[in-house]
Amino acid sequence: MHIQDSHWSSASAVPSGGAVGAAAGNGRGAGDSRTTPLRVDAQRNLEHVLRAAREVFGELGYGAPMEDVARRARVGVGTVYRRFPSKDVLVRRIAEEETSRLTDQARSALGQEDEPWSALSRFLRTSVASGAGRLLPPQVLRVGVGDEGAEHAGSDGARVPQQRSQPGSPELRLVEQRPAPAQESVAGAADDDAGAAQLLEVVGRLVDRARAAGELRADVTVADVLLVIATAAPSLPDAAQQAAASARLLDILLEGLRSRPV
Repeated sequence: MHIQDSHWSSASAVPSGGAVGAAAGNGRGAGDSRTTPLRVDAQRNLEHVLRAAREVFGELGYGAPMEDVARRARVGVGTVYRRFPSKDVLVRRIAEEETSRLTDQARSALGQEDEPWSALSRFLRTSVASGAGRLLPPQVLRVGVGDEGAEHAGSDGARVPQQRSQPGSPELRLVEQRPAPAQESVAGAADDDAGAAQLLEVVGRLVDRARAAGELRADVTVADVLLVIATAAPSLPDAAQQAAASARLLDILLEGLRSRPV
């Protein structure tokens, strides 16, 4: 299992005001290609770099050096830096895409599965199969024990769903660790917060439905569900073994999430 937070603090502290800050914050800077037309060869190199970054960070964590990404992409490290002026920008791009993909998968499960347990299990199986657990940013994986009345609000004041545990027991909730305001890119941090909040909100709806139907243990939280995705994504050298191990582990974890008649 990889709960990736190595070097994440620096990735969340991209300086604002320049090309790097703009790219990290909203994808409109010189270091990001999402709004700038590229030549065919440049577009191909970008795709290679992004694919390599997902693989390398998934295997080694977000602390892996840019040189490893360049080698995997079979390009020079200068090519990587031309598209992503710092490692921080690349890390933010990969984590942002992974969070967005997970959110889309959760929405699909909500919209296409009538049965609450089927929706939740579909989301978990799809997410684990895609290897999402190895690339989730740590702000959606960190958990802490908070007081029953504690609140968790996003940067826009929207409250993130918190599923209460059994009365009288500690509450397991996702907590956000943010750098000091003077150190962070305000636009980038806002985008990160918004993406994480959307993911937590949609997964919270899956959890609420399954619990209301009596199919999910009453003490299971959104944090637990996301940790299942991370736990069921072991990194093994053989792809077939990794897929088999993930499927087997997820089956066991799903059984642990289900409620049982008393």
